[in-house]
Amino acid sequence: MKQKLIFIALLVLSMATGMQAKKKINLYAVGFYNQENLFDTCHDEGKHDYDFLPDGSFKWNTLKYSHKLHNMAQALADLGTDSLPGVGCSLIGLAEVENDRVLNDLTAQPALKERGYKYVHIEGPDLRGIDCALLYNPSLFTVKDVKLVPYVPEKKDSDFKTRGFLTVSGTLAGEPLTVIVCHLPSRKSAPYFRELGASQVRALKDSIMNADKKCKVIVMGDMNDDPTNKSMTDGLSCKPNINEVGKNDMYNPWYNILTVEKRGTLYHRGAWNIFDQIVMSPNLLCKNGSKKYNSLKFLQSQIGVRPYLLQTEGKFKGAPKRTTAGGKWLDGYSDHLPVVVYLAKKQK
Repeated sequence: MKQKLIFIALLVLSMATGMQAKKKINLYAVGFYNQENLFDTCHDEGKHDYDFLPDGSFKWNTLKYSHKLHNMAQALADLGTDSLPGVGCSLIGLAEVENDRVLNDLTAQPALKERGYKYVHIEGPDLRGIDCALLYNPSLFTVKDVKLVPYVPEKKDSDFKTRGFLTVSGTLAGEPLTVIVCHLPSRKSAPYFRELGASQVRALKDSIMNADKKCKVIVMGDMNDDPTNKSMTDGLSCKPNINEVGKNDMYNPWYNILTVEKRGTLYHRGAWNIFDQIVMSPNLLCKNGSKKYNSLKFLQSQIGVRPYLLQTEGKFKGAPKRTTAGGKWLDGYSDHLPVVVYLAKKQK
């Protein structure tokens, strides 16, 4: 009987130890989602937002705007919940938001308000009036510093104006983390303009890490290029495999998702692209197969696809369901799909 009791005690202890081991890892989700023209219905002076006025080409009115807010809030709230149900993302970078007004309206939507999301935004010079922003859960991420680093044209007298690089420094899981949210020049411009922007982001990343060796850096955004393009491979010096990443490089998990898995976030002319990317500095990586999460480390990446984000019929079946297409209001979401990376850290 005594031996039996000892065995039961050891079994219970083993089970308890196993349960504690499972609880030792904390997960954090970091996402990005291009909002595809999140405009209000009012004109902003000096901006070319005329298409998104009640008498504009999209006949953008209160009904359409309210539906857009509801739809985007649902998608943003769902991002990251595959692994963190009820919690979602600690941080979500946004592109194509017009101003503080739309961000106030977006975070007031029940799906996001319930989580307590706040936002960071600085008005930029883009003539269309679209900017980058960062949503964050203040219970998980603490903002320390915010700045908008301008995109600098090579010619000082150039009138080329585009989005700057929203740079937000703070702490996640008790560690210093800086997030740079980008929306590089569109494909209406030559590749040179995106390569120039990417090289400027790389210089910004280097300056941040030189100033604080412990700081971890995430660059995210709509790059208007695939992971295979020079802006990413050369400009940002992104590598597709963790063990290839040197001290001055970044890791791009989306390269193999596009080239090997043939999946993407943007469907154009019968093929998938991944313009929406989240890339990471080397100090966020576990190299050589290590699974030691003593500090905040990358765990996995995911395209945040949901059935409701996709067209269900017609020639574009399976493609992202846009708000408007072919002059018709679809009451959809975005022409892009969201992306998310999961970071892990052992509990103390």
